[in-house]
Amino acid sequence: MEPIHFTSVIVPAFNTELFIGRCLRSLLHQSVNDKSYEIIIIDDGSVDRTPYAISQFCDPYESLIKVVTNKKNIGLSASLNKGIISSKGDYIVRVDSDDYVSSHFIEFLRFYLDSNKTADAVACDYVTVDDNENIISRFDASTKPVGCGIMFHKNQLIECGLYDPEFLCHEERELRFRFEKKYNIEHLPLPLYRYRENENSLTNNRDLMEKFKNKLISKHGPEAAF
Repeated sequence: MEPIHFTSVIVPAFNTELFIGRCLRSLLHQSVNDKSYEIIIIDDGSVDRTPYAISQFCDPYESLIKVVTNKKNIGLSASLNKGIISSKGDYIVRVDSDDYVSSHFIEFLRFYLDSNKTADAVACDYVTVDDNENIISRFDASTKPVGCGIMFHKNQLIECGLYDPEFLCHEERELRFRFEKKYNIEHLPLPLYRYRENENSLTNNRDLMEKFKNKLISKHGPEAAF
């Protein structure tokens, strides 16, 4: 029997006091042995009650949760890199702090990579939900990808250079563009991820999104357009 690949879940957090508790509850109640994974939260200088909300889930004697606190806000990409570098997992998967996941999230993604040796990474499908957790739509991650719900081999993420800290958004597209030049991301058609749509989401900042879309094209050429 092959050994289980230890998994690190990276949770970047900035001013998500209202939702991070739901995220952490879903990650703490996974269907896998709690000795086989860790949750790394990177609090990127939150100025609301996010640190307090996180503290409610941290047992000082035995906890799956490790908290990395940035004294000042350094941005999503740099925070994700800190989490990945400080992790001890063979596999890495990102979950944003205002989202949540199925209880089989780690189990099914990890089983896919363990069972398919030619797979470098695997992305699950996702459903969008509103603030009351009502399902809005289901999406196929192979045709409409997002940055979360993709399980990677940690060594391959490091080899391709991690996230570019200059990208304040579209960081997942920029990473994916580089990653897929050498590696493959396969598709698991199960909706294991819950992507919360809310009006304060960074993806609703159209000017910022357009600015970094142009930066992405400037860095990688027109083939990076979407």
